[in-house]
Amino acid sequence: MVEAQIKFVVVGHHSRRHQAEQMAWSMRAHLLIDEDQHGANWNHRRAIEWASEQSCRVVVVEDDALPVSGFTDKVAYWLARFPDDLLSFYLGTGRPPQYQKEIAGMLVEADRVNGDHLILSKLIHGVCYSPPVHALKKIVSRWNQTLAADYAVGDAYGGRVIYPCYSLVDHADLPTVERHPDNEPRAERRRAWRLA
Repeated sequence: MVEAQIKFVVVGHHSRRHQAEQMAWSMRAHLLIDEDQHGANWNHRRAIEWASEQSCRVVVVEDDALPVSGFTDKVAYWLARFPDDLLSFYLGTGRPPQYQKEIAGMLVEADRVNGDHLILSKLIHGVCYSPPVHALKKIVSRWNQTLAADYAVGDAYGGRVIYPCYSLVDHADLPTVERHPDNEPRAERRRAWRLA
């Protein structure tokens, strides 16, 4: 079997240029740096537009993602299992707070039935995700520039999102560089529930 090609794109902020460049180099990824203060929504849209011009599946990775060992092989496994779904490779604690109790319950239930993934109706994290190829042009055309980047992707996609129970990236819990649309400070701990 010939493994389908997968490309990576790193979205980075100019204040984190060094780590974004290091990550892009390590993954042989395309790099999109926000040289100004356009914001995550703008840069994620650029990533989706770039992805829509590729002939293969693309994984979008933020500059503060911390990939697990064997990341690319693990990504390939999940994308082969769910070729037609939006996948999120990060399931985080803390944000968004309204989902945390539901996630905790779903993880307990997954353990009970030996499940290895959760299905949510929204993309709640933009740390590392991959939309299906067939949906990219629709996501670009339905993009809402007023939303946080993760919600903009998920809402434009409009379908279920697969989250492995064990995330393939953690989140470097750094001070946020983003001015969030809700203007709420981000004080909660932002780390993966579980890591692969």
